[in-house]
Amino acid sequence: MRLSTKGHYGLKAMFDLAMHYGSEPIPLKTVAERQGISENYLEQLIAVLRKVGLVKSVRGAQGGYILAKPPSAIKVGDVVRALEGPIAPLECVSEHEPASCDKIDCCISRVIWARVRDSIAEVLDSITLEDMCRDAQKKLDS
Repeated sequence: MRLSTKGHYGLKAMFDLAMHYGSEPIPLKTVAERQGISENYLEQLIAVLRKVGLVKSVRGAQGGYILAKPPSAIKVGDVVRALEGPIAPLECVSEHEPASCDKIDCCISRVIWARVRDSIAEVLDSITLEDMCRDAQKKLDS
């Protein structure tokens, strides 16, 4: 399974919003500049993240974006699934709607790919944006 720029850049943007959680709304232009992401591309990603309820937009002169929930309540897996879809190294072991396969009863490799999927999901769901912020702060302090 390979993550696309949607998941990569979307997580960077969410991390940026988490690092500034509790302050004023942040304009997309600011996030784009700090994270080295095209503002136009970031607009597309933020639209998806807003639609699934991970970010909120604030209109007006001091407007921008904020996290819809505290960083401790947003898992990396939430962001990745919102932007990339279900976690699955192969369609036949997709988290939500596995593709049908006529060899499901005798396919030994399916078990392996399901374990890979579960391992990836476990890691992504064990890390919150708050964890990322704490790790970033430790790097800055050392």
